[in-house]
Amino acid sequence: MTGSSGDGRRAPVWRLPGMPSLVLVSLTGFAGYAALLPVAPLWAVHGGADEAGAGLVNTVLLLATIATQLTVPGALRRFGWGPVLVAGLVLLGVPALLYAASDALAPVLALSAARGVGFGVITVTGSAAAALLAPPGRRGEAIGVYGLAVAVPNLVLLPLGPWIAESVSYGLVFLVSAGPLLGIPAALGLGRAVATHEGAGVVPQATNGEAGAGSDRRGARGRDWAAYRRLLAPTLVLLGVTLAGGAILTFAPQMVSSPLLTTAGLFVMGLVAALARWRAGLLADRHGAERFTWPLVLVTAAGMALAAWAVRHPDATPAAAFLAAMALVGLGYGALQNLTLVMAFASVGRDGHNLASAVWNVGFDAGTAVGSVLVGVIAARASFPAGVLAAGAVTLLTLPLAVRSARLR
Repeated sequence: MTGSSGDGRRAPVWRLPGMPSLVLVSLTGFAGYAALLPVAPLWAVHGGADEAGAGLVNTVLLLATIATQLTVPGALRRFGWGPVLVAGLVLLGVPALLYAASDALAPVLALSAARGVGFGVITVTGSAAAALLAPPGRRGEAIGVYGLAVAVPNLVLLPLGPWIAESVSYGLVFLVSAGPLLGIPAALGLGRAVATHEGAGVVPQATNGEAGAGSDRRGARGRDWAAYRRLLAPTLVLLGVTLAGGAILTFAPQMVSSPLLTTAGLFVMGLVAALARWRAGLLADRHGAERFTWPLVLVTAAGMALAAWAVRHPDATPAAAFLAAMALVGLGYGALQNLTLVMAFASVGRDGHNLASAVWNVGFDAGTAVGSVLVGVIAARASFPAGVLAAGAVTLLTLPLAVRSARLR
């Protein structure tokens, strides 16, 4: 695959074989995730759960996601891309419809766990496929297109979901959240494209007896540990920025004096993040991802400092400062997602793309979870500005890793 049209011009990256299927799988899969993310806890409250019970809903989702992500590379080797992708979409979409059967906390938690398994599959396969389907010189661009497909449902459905649930009906949200089922034909097409491109659907077979198989397993474990070490720096940088972004996404409604300003701020952050994640790939392809990483760590930390200043008075949030802070955080949050993923893939080579995708996604979700917990604990004991500053400080701690990566390049 050359990535070029017949007359020598480069084809748009989203038209490369398999990329349209990847975009459709990502749009439908993340639509199912985003619409229910703020609504599932509300559904549990509708059924009588308290704040702690409502908080468990997405915690269970996230824990199931992280637990699943590290198993996906093995599942792809064993079962192939098509079956694994379809299973992920089914586990993400069918439980969304089943929420309508009960708003009691126990079934809501069980369904959230099932959706977390499906979401873990979709996140790992999506980012890995973006890298596998693109020529090396266009990998950042392909990851940018994938990132845009992921970001659009979040940008639209995250803020709309609660409004639809409370103003129209929860049932409509559940129906929209079953959208991953519409992506099954595209998932089968994507599975065929990846299997054709990399032979990923073939399960390796031992040919040299037990001793040879044991040696192969030991060699694979050694390669995996070496890959984990190389993935440490980009994953920690990612964890730092998603910790900051996760804190803002979780607590902005409680920190800001005006619901309208909260909505505007989160929209600005989401829009800037989507555009940055999309376009950062072109810069990475042309100039290398590492040289942009450390300045964006500083941008994110500056945005968090400005956000902490803006929310220092709970009853009077200065709109201009808050929106500027959200733009800065969004820039770092979006661009560093792309750049760290490009760095992760580059550090392990094509044979390690599935592992790199799994580790990167664990870093993303772990950072989001830690940011929520860290800021919540500090806010309860001190204040939200102190919690936001602490999250920004953790982001800043990854600066030496980002600088070192740039120097090594």
